[in-house]
Amino acid sequence: MAKSNSKQYEVLSLIFLRSSFKEFSHIDTLSDWSLNSEPVLNMFAYGVGGLLIFALTNLTYRLQSHVRITKDKSEQLSFIATKKLLALLLLAGFVIIGFNDLLYLFNTGTYHQSFESFYTILIFCDILIVLIALRYSTAYNVIFRYSAFALATIFIRISFSLDTIESIAVGTAGAVFVLLLTVTYNYFNRKEGISKT
Repeated sequence: MAKSNSKQYEVLSLIFLRSSFKEFSHIDTLSDWSLNSEPVLNMFAYGVGGLLIFALTNLTYRLQSHVRITKDKSEQLSFIATKKLLALLLLAGFVIIGFNDLLYLFNTGTYHQSFESFYTILIFCDILIVLIALRYSTAYNVIFRYSAFALATIFIRISFSLDTIESIAVGTAGAVFVLLLTVTYNYFNRKEGISKT
């Protein structure tokens, strides 16, 4: 769950970089650049937002520690199989969305972005994983962590529907949230480990 959430933020950072290049295409002539022009400001904003999320995500990867929530190997295999099934369903959803986008492109001549639809599906998958995790563990730390990752995916989805600065602010705040969640989860896991020994 932690890795998949970080992958989502990796994708968000790349989307911000792509948006930065898209803003570059709005500049009419390269000789008429102005630091006050909206495309130039948006280019810098998206670039800085992508860089911040890149840094925060890599820091989160380094700090992540994984604690098994299942009691034995058979439960672990069952949990992994369930997550693989969800991943296959997610892939099928992605293919269907892509196919619909191609149909829309051929019928209208314009490309329809489906990031919002795909991230909406990701949110429901994250919530489903939280419910599945309840089958294997009812520990407060585990359920809070999984639920917080679902919330972090919602932050990404919200950022797609906002204007440039608000989008970057929400996306970066979401990456900070995941980093703080990781640090806090690790801290309390260490404290529990010390108290149990």
